[in-house]
Amino acid sequence: MTQTLSETSDFEPLVADSAANPSLREAKPQRFLMCRPGNFEVYYSINRWMDVTVQVDAALAMAQWENLRKTYLRLGHSVEVMDDVPGLPDMVFTANAGIIKGGKALVSKFRSEYRQPEEEYFAQWFQAQGFDVVRPELVNEGEGDFLWTGSVMLGGSGFRSELGAGPEVTELLGLPTETLELVDSRWYHIDTALAILDERTIAFVPEAFSPRSLEILAGLGLDQIRVCVEDAEWFALNAVSDGKNVVVAEQAVNFQAQLAEHGFTPVPVDVSEFLKSGGGAKCCTLILDR
Repeated sequence: MTQTLSETSDFEPLVADSAANPSLREAKPQRFLMCRPGNFEVYYSINRWMDVTVQVDAALAMAQWENLRKTYLRLGHSVEVMDDVPGLPDMVFTANAGIIKGGKALVSKFRSEYRQPEEEYFAQWFQAQGFDVVRPELVNEGEGDFLWTGSVMLGGSGFRSELGAGPEVTELLGLPTETLELVDSRWYHIDTALAILDERTIAFVPEAFSPRSLEILAGLGLDQIRVCVEDAEWFALNAVSDGKNVVVAEQAVNFQAQLAEHGFTPVPVDVSEFLKSGGGAKCCTLILDR
C-alpha cells in the first residue's frame, strides 16, 4: 500500500565572487520519496556504523523521520510515502532505491544479500507511479552512490557500487558520469561524503576520497566547501539541498556556519537514530523530480 502526501507547506573553501550573496541562491521545489521506518532496526552489519548490540529506539526513529518529512513540506517540497516491509529494516533509506531521470527509473542492484529483496518492492512502486523501470547489470546503489551536479553525475565506488556502474548509468540513462574512489569506510557511499548544494557548489570531506578523485573534483570548476572530519562523522554531507535551503544534521555545527557563509540557509534536523545504521537525511530521501 502506498500513501501519497503532497502538501507543500582544517581546509579553506574555494569561493566564487557571488557565493556569499544569499539573494543569488534560489530554492527550487522538489518531489521526494520516503519510506516509513516502522520496521527499522539493526540486526545485521553491512557498514562500520552498524552495531547489532546497539538497540534502535523505534519511537524516536519514527519521530525523527516524521520531523524530516514535515521539514520538507514546510520548505515547499512534496513527499511521496511508501510503506516499509517487515524484515527489510533498511527500506527507510530510499536514496538507495534507484536513480530517476525524467520518466525513467534505474532500480538499484544491491551488493548485500540483506538488501537485495528491496529491489522488487522499489521496482513495483516505480511502475505503479508510471516510471519506465530499467535494471542495471552491475551493483549500483542508486543515489547513495550517484549524485547529479546539473552537468555530470558523480559516482562513488570502492565499497558498494561497482567500478563499472558509472559507465552503465551513462549507457542506460544518457547521463555523463565521473567515477570517484572512496577510500575511508566511514563514508561508504558518496552521499555520506559529498553533497550537491546547487549547480555551482559542492561540499565534501577530502579524507573520504583518493588523491586522483580529489583532482577530478578540483577540475569540475565548481565552488567547493571542504568539511571537517568531525562534522562528516555526523553525516553532515548526507544533506538535502534545494539550492538555497540545506537540510543538514543538527550536530554538524561547523558545516552549518560554512553554509551560511556561502549564502545558503542551513535547516538543522536531528536524524541521529538513523546513524546507528549508517544513514542520515539524504539516505532517507530519493529525489523524484528536480
